[in-house]
Amino acid sequence: MSTSDDGCRPGICRRDALRQTLAAAAPLALPALGLAADPPPAAPRQFERKIKVGLIGCGGRGAWIGKLFAEHGGYVMHAVADYFPSVADRFGESVGIDKSRRFSGLSGYQKAIASGVEALILETPPYFFPEHAQAAVAAGLYVYMAKPVAVDVPGCLAIEAAGKLATQKQRCFRVDYQMPTDPINIEVRNRIVAGGLGKIAFMASFGFTNGFADPPKTANIESRLQSLVWVNDVALGCDYIGNYDIHAIDAALWIAGQRPTSAAGASRICRPDPHGDSRDVCSVVYEFADGLVLNHTGQALKNNADGLLMCQVFGDKANAQVNYWGKAFVRGGEQHYGGGSINELYAEGAKRNIAAFYDDVTAGRCENPTVQRAVDGCLTTILGREAAARHVRLTMQELLSENRRLEVDLRGLAH
Repeated sequence: MSTSDDGCRPGICRRDALRQTLAAAAPLALPALGLAADPPPAAPRQFERKIKVGLIGCGGRGAWIGKLFAEHGGYVMHAVADYFPSVADRFGESVGIDKSRRFSGLSGYQKAIASGVEALILETPPYFFPEHAQAAVAAGLYVYMAKPVAVDVPGCLAIEAAGKLATQKQRCFRVDYQMPTDPINIEVRNRIVAGGLGKIAFMASFGFTNGFADPPKTANIESRLQSLVWVNDVALGCDYIGNYDIHAIDAALWIAGQRPTSAAGASRICRPDPHGDSRDVCSVVYEFADGLVLNHTGQALKNNADGLLMCQVFGDKANAQVNYWGKAFVRGGEQHYGGGSINELYAEGAKRNIAAFYDDVTAGRCENPTVQRAVDGCLTTILGREAAARHVRLTMQELLSENRRLEVDLRGLAH
């Protein structure tokens, strides 16, 4: 019979066998042999308060994040809304939401707000986020939302205002970014901020993914509202740099503590038979007020180069890396840190954010620091998107002054 790499037969390890034998014959002898008994499993956390939440948008990630809320223990899934009735029913059935609180159509979010929820989870195409977030805050609800927070400058400014109003109303508003929740990434960032790299010379960020299906358009945009097809449409999804690469760019701003003042670059569409206008290849150089430079590269092509989502930081004494997948570290200098591999961040980061949202709500912590950084990150991706598409150097002030709104034709859709 073959053995595994650790010297154990399949299903049987010598150390495990020894532990089991000793545990059965003489449990009190374990400490003397250096074989500590396994700790008892932690008791499930008891939640005195249950927060009633409504989920807006319950397709792929929406349904997944909604189930994480349901599994947390501190939430009650009270209402659901999705443009498609069958999607709302499927998720509602899976978590026990009564049919009377499953809503559909473009106005479904309004019915969810009126259903008696305390908080809204927003997981729709980003074009709809500003409208939904503003309505939720106006109604006195807590807000938990995905990224990017908008697709254009007016939308970003609307989210910024909604976040400030939420704080004034003592309501929590959290944007779900995962990289800044990882303990290793946090340690790396803390060492960078403490001067561990010396003077920061430049940063480099990367967003490589496989892209998403981009089928032919139909009579109206209904077919673009599901299965992440909307990522291919700038006005619905904020372009690939805004929808995917934004994780790495958010990490860069988290480290830099500021948003850039200008951008220049180039972008193009390379996927075969495209139907949306999102650019799947981009190269952008951002400049910051203090001279810092950020080089960003993104691609969304089915060329086996996916799964790269990171930010590298280079100082005059050392360098560092924060990551979504793979290693994070500080290399060299007085604060050298071997770091480690970032694992399961997609799920673990979301769980940490869901837990933090609950704790903020129940503790009344409403400073809402994730909102401003999410707005800055979204504006940064829009700046890069526009500079690269126009092949010009564009300043943040010029972008804000333009204040250009992207419109989506909603004719023919169910309300």
